[in-house]
This record gives sequence, C-alpha cells and structure tokens, in this order.
Amino acid sequence: MTEYQLSDLKISGVSGAAGGNYDNVSIDGVGKVSGAIVARRFKGNGHIRMKAHLTADELEVNGTMDVKGNMKFGNLKADGLLTIAGGVSGESCELNGMMSIKGDCELEHFTGKGGFTVGGLLSAGQLEFQLQGQGKANEIGVENLVIRQADVGIWNKLFSGIIPKLKPELRVGVIEGDNIDIEFTTADIVRGNVVIIGQGCSIGRVEYRSKLSVHPGAAIMKEEKVSD
Repeated sequence: MTEYQLSDLKISGVSGAAGGNYDNVSIDGVGKVSGAIVARRFKGNGHIRMKAHLTADELEVNGTMDVKGNMKFGNLKADGLLTIAGGVSGESCELNGMMSIKGDCELEHFTGKGGFTVGGLLSAGQLEFQLQGQGKANEIGVENLVIRQADVGIWNKLFSGIIPKLKPELRVGVIEGDNIDIEFTTADIVRGNVVIIGQGCSIGRVEYRSKLSVHPGAAIMKEEKVSD
C-alpha cells in the first residue's frame, strides 16, 4: 500500500487556515484555524485561536492560545496563557503560566509554575506544581502530588499581566491519592496513604492509611486513620 507524506501548515503574521491532518504546524503571529487539527508536531508563537479540536504528538505554545474544543497531545510545553473549552488529555505537560480547562484534565505527568483552573476532574500520575496564581479544581486524583508556592518576586517580573493577581493557593473539593504533600491548599477532603499537610493549609477532613504529618500552622477540622 502506498504511503503518503502529510503536508505542513505554516501561518505567519495575521492569517487563518482550515483544519486538517498535517505533519508540522507552525504559527507565528496571530493565527486562526477554523477546523480541527491533527498533527505530528504543532508549534505556536503569538496569539492562536483554534475553533475546534487540537491533537498533536508534540505541542509547544509560546504566548496565548484559545482552543474551542478538546486538546490531546503526547507532550506539551507551554509558556503563557492557555484556555481550553473542552477537556485535556496527554502524557506530559510542562506549564509556565496559566491554563484554564472547562472539562476534565487527564495527564500522566503535570509539572509547572503559575496557575491552573480545571472545571472537572484533574487526574495525574505525577503532579508537581509551584503556584504563583491560583490553582483550582473540582477534584484531584493522583498517585503523587506536591504543591508549593513559587518565588513571587521572580514571577511578577516574568509574567506580570499574564498570571491573574490572585492569592497563590490551591482550592479544591476533594484530593485523593497515594502520596500527598501540599502547602497553601484549601480543601474539603484529603484522602491518601502518606499525607503531609504543610503551611497555609485549611482542610475540612483528612483520611490517611499509613502516615499523617501536619504543620503547626495548618488547620484541620477532622482527621482519621483508615484501614486499606
């Protein structure tokens, strides 16, 4: 069977294009894509507006991107502001900036600095994030979770005008995982095997199986050791 090489898509300046299947997609400037994109590699610099779904093996964004559908990728590296109207799924996400997701977010590895909002479930194998803005999710399900505050002074210089001026903390209904190590987090329920509740935390209920460590400055209304 004959194999056909996919074409590339390149947008420079202020321009638009239709969707389709491509090998490499490159957008520099202000680009608008009216249909769904499936690509091996997608790189956007500037202001990108996607009117439908975006799927890419390798995805890199520098600037702002608005996706009206779902976003699926192998690896994502983003510097700036991302807004996704649907859900997100991928292998690895490295974020420097802010990402807002209306639906669920499912990742194997999620690392970064800045802030995020997930309207549904945030599911990850490894989640390690330094907050400069607010982190928010309805529910978080993880194997390993580490939440810290970033160096606010450095971030104000790098991302002034991009990161919302909100208190750098995580707000979530339920956190459930194996190893949980959190600071500056407000949650209704935290469930885990090994749980570390650090400074700046306000938790309604903590359920742990093996070990619980609580910072003197943290507030927990109720804690309970449960069996497997």
